[in-house]
Amino acid sequence: MENIKELGLLNALDKGPVICAEGYLFEMERRGYLKAGPFVPEVVLDFPLAVKQLHEEFVRAGSDVVVAFTYYGHRAKLKAIGKEDLLEKLNRNALEIARNVARETGTLLAGNLSNTWEYEPDSKKSHKTVRSIFDEQVAWAADEQADFIIAETFGHLGEALLSLESIKSAGLPAVITFSPATENSCDGYSWEDACKVLQDKGADVVGLNCGNGPDTMTPYLEKIRSTVSVHVAALPVPYRTTNEQPCFQKLKLPNTEQAFPVSLDPFLLNRYEMAEFAVKARDMGIRYIGICCGAGPHHVRSMAEALGRTPAAGKYSPDMSLHPIFGDKDVKENHVACLLGPVQDIK
Repeated sequence: MENIKELGLLNALDKGPVICAEGYLFEMERRGYLKAGPFVPEVVLDFPLAVKQLHEEFVRAGSDVVVAFTYYGHRAKLKAIGKEDLLEKLNRNALEIARNVARETGTLLAGNLSNTWEYEPDSKKSHKTVRSIFDEQVAWAADEQADFIIAETFGHLGEALLSLESIKSAGLPAVITFSPATENSCDGYSWEDACKVLQDKGADVVGLNCGNGPDTMTPYLEKIRSTVSVHVAALPVPYRTTNEQPCFQKLKLPNTEQAFPVSLDPFLLNRYEMAEFAVKARDMGIRYIGICCGAGPHHVRSMAEALGRTPAAGKYSPDMSLHPIFGDKDVKENHVACLLGPVQDIK
């Protein structure tokens, strides 16, 4: 989007779709830079150039937002792996890497909060712990000049509200999203009602991310879009989830073993299916459109192109008309037969 940095997130959303590429945890794990299981983004300290490259790839593919890789980079997660002493360094490194790419490309810089796995609805002590986790990450993001902050993958409305309070105390726009692995939030709210509460408490953008693929996220998105008046965010995972297995944590392989998190490949959606989702979301009135765990730059590029963009990576978008076998120019039938069998059988 032209001049999105000058517009800022909310003005940009008023003018049209904003594309946000996420999914850093899964992509870095696939590339061999992050351990599945703890999913702590140590890569921002160990291999910062790898993080920078992925930011650049997502922007080249069409993302309007560079998301600092601080998801699961909070105190509780660092403590769990015995590296709590690296907390601030990890967060500031992630923010600096993302900020530099955002400045170079004229895109928006987003700070990033995640669910903490520390929240207990009936425990005020846990509420205090969670709020302090959010407050320190928000403070670092604000100090590193984030344009807005994403707080995501919540199962509890209560925890989402704590993140919203923290973000608003810093005076930054807040994008708050739930992960709809179940019919309702863990504290008993429908997803549309939970989003309505967030809106009424001052959230700028509300919606859903992660967990569900497009087919099983869309029904919830339709209800949210018809319930709230603020902008809605939609960031599904690019996996083929079903009514029987509605989130990617529940997907099963033919041998009935759990596919999540590192055997999901057979369920991966192709780029054109994600492009179809982007158009469907836009036509539903959703402006904040993205993709979560499992995303690759090829998905983002096709989504951007489907929304009428011409991303830099579009220079290398497929053109099968030039293929020597499957193209429509100067195809040599003997070569076709060599690869695919007799021409008459193909026709």
